[in-house]
Amino acid sequence: MDVYFDGGSAFDAMERDVDAARTEILVESYIWKDDATGRRALDALGRATARGVAVRALADAVGSLSTKKAYWEELRRKGVEVRLFGTFLLQPFRDHRKILVVDRRVAFTGGMNIADEYSGGSGLGSAGKSLSAWRDTHARVEGAAAWEMATVFSEGWNEAGSTPIVLQPLEPPGDAPSRVLVLDSRPGRGHEETASVLAAVVGAARERVWVTNAYFAPRRRAIDALAEAVRRGVDVRVLLPGVSDVPIVRHAGHGWYAPLLAAGVRIFEYQPAILHAKTAVVDDYASVVGSSNLDFRSFHLNAECNFLILDDEVGRTMSKAFERDLESSKEIDAGWRRSVPHRAGDWTARKLGILL
Repeated sequence: MDVYFDGGSAFDAMERDVDAARTEILVESYIWKDDATGRRALDALGRATARGVAVRALADAVGSLSTKKAYWEELRRKGVEVRLFGTFLLQPFRDHRKILVVDRRVAFTGGMNIADEYSGGSGLGSAGKSLSAWRDTHARVEGAAAWEMATVFSEGWNEAGSTPIVLQPLEPPGDAPSRVLVLDSRPGRGHEETASVLAAVVGAARERVWVTNAYFAPRRRAIDALAEAVRRGVDVRVLLPGVSDVPIVRHAGHGWYAPLLAAGVRIFEYQPAILHAKTAVVDDYASVVGSSNLDFRSFHLNAECNFLILDDEVGRTMSKAFERDLESSKEIDAGWRRSVPHRAGDWTARKLGILL
C-alpha cells in the first residue's frame, strides 16, 4: 500500500501501472479535463490500447462538462471505450468517484481528478491565471481490494448504459486478513453503511482522531460523534481549507465552528493552496482515503469510493502528513471573530447544507 500527498507522485505512479498493464485498465473520474493532465492520460491510455490492453473510461457528464466532445472522440479513436455518467444535466446524482484499476490487481482512489490542478501539471485556469497544485491525497492498493474496486467500477459503467463487464469469481484469500476495506456507495445504496463504518472508527478511537476534509458541511450527528470522542479524552483535530473553490461550502463549515470549538475540537485552516483531500487517521492505525466529503451530497446523492486501511505503517505516514499540513495552517480558537455579513453568510450556508 502506498499513499501520495501530491499530484506529481500520484500521477507518476498511476502512469507506471498503466504502462505495465497487460489485459485491462478501468479508469473513472468525476472531473476529466482536456488539459495537460488530460492529454497525458489520453497518451498513456492510447499506448495501452496499442499493446492490446482493453481500456474503459468513465467520466461524470456534469463534472466534466467543460470537456469538449472532440476529446472523447479522440480517446475512442485510440481504442478506448468511453462512457459518460448522468448526461441529463438537471438530475441531482453525480459519479464523484476517482478510480483506476489495472489488471484487477492494482487500484487507486482518493481525491484527485484528471486535471492540472490535481496533478500539478502545467496549464492555465479558466481566468487565464497560472494553476498551482491543490493539496490532495490518493492511495494505491494491491490484491483482493483491487478486484473489489473493479466491481465498484462495473457498477457505474453498467449504470451508464454500457455493455456489462463480466467479473470472474474472486479466488479465496490467503490466511492473512485483509487490511483494506472498500467503502463504496451510490444513490440508494451504501451511504448509511459508509457513515456507520466511519462512526465506528471514530467511536473506537483512544488517542486521536485527525480529519482532513475539503468541503465541510456535515450533519449534526457527525459533530456529535467528534464531540463524544473529545469527552473520552481523544485528541480531535479537523483540518479544513483556508481558501476554497466553493466559498459557500466554506461558509457552511464556518457555521459549525462554534459548537466544535465549544466541544474541544481543534480546528485548523490550510493556507498555501486549495485543500481538496478527504482523509482521516485514527490512533496511527486506521486511515481513510477517498472521495467522500463531509457534506449532504456525498452521503446522499453521489457515487463515492474510499479505502479504510488498517495498517500501522500507513497510519504513521498519514499522521506525519497531517502534522506537516498543520505547519502550514492557521488554528482557529475561541477568540475567532467574523463580521456581521460573514456570520449571515455562514448561517445561510449552514441552513442550505442539504443543497450543497
